[in-house]
Amino acid sequence: MKNTKVSIEEILTIISQIEGILNSRPLTPLSCDPTDLSVLTAGHFLIGRPITSVVEPEIIDTPDNRLSRWQGTTKVVQFIWKRWHRDYLNHLQQRSKWQFEKNDLKIGSFVLLKEDNIPPYKWVIGRVKDVIPGSDGKIRIANVQTQSGLYRRGISKICVLPIDNNE
Repeated sequence: MKNTKVSIEEILTIISQIEGILNSRPLTPLSCDPTDLSVLTAGHFLIGRPITSVVEPEIIDTPDNRLSRWQGTTKVVQFIWKRWHRDYLNHLQQRSKWQFEKNDLKIGSFVLLKEDNIPPYKWVIGRVKDVIPGSDGKIRIANVQTQSGLYRRGISKICVLPIDNNE
């Protein structure tokens, strides 16, 4: 927030929105049905349902001197969301290149898709429908079913949720 002077109401608003962002993170699927893409979040334990918010226009690149007080607060929240969302997905996707074999992307895996410019509290959730190996036999591309349709993504844009399936 640099040298911006903020009121106590603005700080409390930013903190409560950050709390909502952190508690919107998908934890596990709500059911074993492969067609059901609803997830359990920490928000379910707090308020009994997923945490949502009104979608605001993206203003991260707008200069501070052109923003109202509310827009300044929104800009801070959007910046924190963008940074945390990217860091969290990168944490889920840690790959150790060439050191040992690890093939954790399987048909039916519950995944998060890396998408740019999605609003706070939103996650692109899906299930892997099929995998496409490269010429070396390693999985390079997957078809992922989401609520908005079927997407074909490279594995660099797919993060497997850390769910302990004892199948």
